[in-house]
Amino acid sequence: MTEKRKRLVINISLILSVYVILFVLIKLKVINRYYEGIMIACLINVILATSLNLATGFLGQLALGHAGFMAVGAYTAAIVTKTIGMPGTLQLLISLVIGGIAAGAMGVVIGIPALRLRGDYLAIITLGFGEIIRVMLFNLDITGGARGLRGIPKLAGFNVVFWVCVLVVAVLYAVTHSKQGRAIMSIREDEIAAEAVGIPTVNYKLLGFVLAAFFAGVGGGLYAHYMTVLDPKTFNFMRSVEILVIVVLGGMGSLTGSIIAAVGLTILPEALRSFSEYRLLLYSALLIVMMIFKPGGILGQREFSVQGLLKRLKKPVVEGGEE
Repeated sequence: MTEKRKRLVINISLILSVYVILFVLIKLKVINRYYEGIMIACLINVILATSLNLATGFLGQLALGHAGFMAVGAYTAAIVTKTIGMPGTLQLLISLVIGGIAAGAMGVVIGIPALRLRGDYLAIITLGFGEIIRVMLFNLDITGGARGLRGIPKLAGFNVVFWVCVLVVAVLYAVTHSKQGRAIMSIREDEIAAEAVGIPTVNYKLLGFVLAAFFAGVGGGLYAHYMTVLDPKTFNFMRSVEILVIVVLGGMGSLTGSIIAAVGLTILPEALRSFSEYRLLLYSALLIVMMIFKPGGILGQREFSVQGLLKRLKKPVVEGGEE
């Protein structure tokens, strides 16, 4: 068995094991509704963080309006579901795809003018985009206005969210390890050099940005069909910052780092809920300490590998400078 195939078998086995364990614990009521909700929030944040990592970590373009794309996907998917009546899971999948396409289309509209420029223009434009989307949600009748959008069928449970999350991460991993992914990373390292060797930088920047927006829309669609109520205040600037913090903490350019950070930063506020008076203070202090001692994030630009970990554990102990 080749090294690549062995790694694939190990990863699939690990994913199936995690799913079976969690599924059994939920069925046995060991994991109650509250903890199941936290797990689903973790998985949705994984989708949002890994998608933003494609644009910010791998492409090197700072985006501050990811919550805006999440909102577009959430409201579009919810409206499609309420408009078209079909069997549950099929309806959800169709709504997620349409919500992702709507968010991706917004990514094209923003990306075409913004990504031709260098510097912090994209950050400023995406920040403005996020605020425009939030204001529109407050004032449009189709979105329910300030009251929010209600009556959304609850189609997203643990099973659906888990496997959609796995699919999104797998697609992003495939993209980042493809020819296109290497071109995207070359833009992050040196855009001028990438242009000099013939890489169409604007096209690849737009590809990375639109894919990030599409998957943010998918994450928003899952959020809508789990919460069943959408409030425009949820998709504010701070939501975009929270997603960006996950990416930076996990490591800009590491999908597995984003997964670890998304799980940790979703669970941490809930774990500190009993210290309600000091919760935000402790949360902020932990982030500051982490950034001081690990400025590159938990994994930097590396990826966590079970096979690599096993090799390290099996490595013989070095004595006197020799193995």
